[in-house]
Amino acid sequence: MATTMTVKGQVTIPKKIREALHLSPGDTVDFDVNHDGQIVVHKAGPNRAVKRDRFESARGQAQVKWETDDLMALLRGDD
Repeated sequence: MATTMTVKGQVTIPKKIREALHLSPGDTVDFDVNHDGQIVVHKAGPNRAVKRDRFESARGQAQVKWETDDLMALLRGDD
């Protein structure tokens, strides 16, 4: 089963493989190389999945409560 790599290094996982691994859009996969030099693809488990939103861990963590007008004045340099 062959596929072509794009200039960005992307490949399409063939449908037969996606179905065998029960992959859906948005799922995370891991690539490994075994001792024979073969590439092995695994569906990543929940503890190995990459966060989809890089800001999720910071959301809601700010301790300073800003009023919109005060923040905009600060950002604009209004006195």
